[in-house]
Amino acid sequence: TLRLRGALHSSSKRRILSPALLAALGKRCPQLHRLCLTETDLRSIPYENVPPSLRALELSHCEIPAAWFCGSAARALPQLQHLVIRNVPAFSDRHLLNVSSQSSLKTLSLCGTYRVTDMGIQRAAPHLEELEHLVLRHCVIGDSAMGFIGRHMKHLRFLEISDTYSLTNAGLACLASLKCLETLCLDVCDKISPGAVIALCQALPQLRNLKLGGACFEDAVIDKIQASLPHCSFSLTP
Repeated sequence: TLRLRGALHSSSKRRILSPALLAALGKRCPQLHRLCLTETDLRSIPYENVPPSLRALELSHCEIPAAWFCGSAARALPQLQHLVIRNVPAFSDRHLLNVSSQSSLKTLSLCGTYRVTDMGIQRAAPHLEELEHLVLRHCVIGDSAMGFIGRHMKHLRFLEISDTYSLTNAGLACLASLKCLETLCLDVCDKISPGAVIALCQALPQLRNLKLGGACFEDAVIDKIQASLPHCSFSLTP
């Protein structure tokens, strides 16, 4: 594992990362499996220079060019299985499609990626059928995206959907096909009813952990949810 913090949000013009350094890491560190970059400007870094041994890539508060993850350069990471994107404003539907179509992802975490839309999930979903862990937090998606998740991502074991306020009961019902799901973390808004939550959870035979955030349910409703899920650990978060 290698963690690097750049100087993207500082007055310093010093470059922490360069194409030459990444290329050298690829040659000298053949066992480098996880790379975590924070506040790093990658706009001058060709994707081909990323070490091909990586299995996990985490980008937090970074800038990336439009050409990343695309074309023949995407073959630079043949072993990539885990991708975490946090507050990378340029990450878009195009990036999601390119990386998903070129990799066999097991983990995908998108947080604060407001350029990823329902259309992006629709196009990427057929390439994410081996996904086991999915986080969508502060994303501009709704019921349509839930339909494609339920249709294609049958191997999901962990799903978090939070701060996506356009989700309704109809979208929630689409997740009932995720029969392998063990953990569900869900932000509940006024468009989602307690009955829809109960119906979904009762349709998931492997569900063992349910975490509801933002719920303003009365105590009687919470008791009803708990009573309807005797084999599931249930918790509320603010």
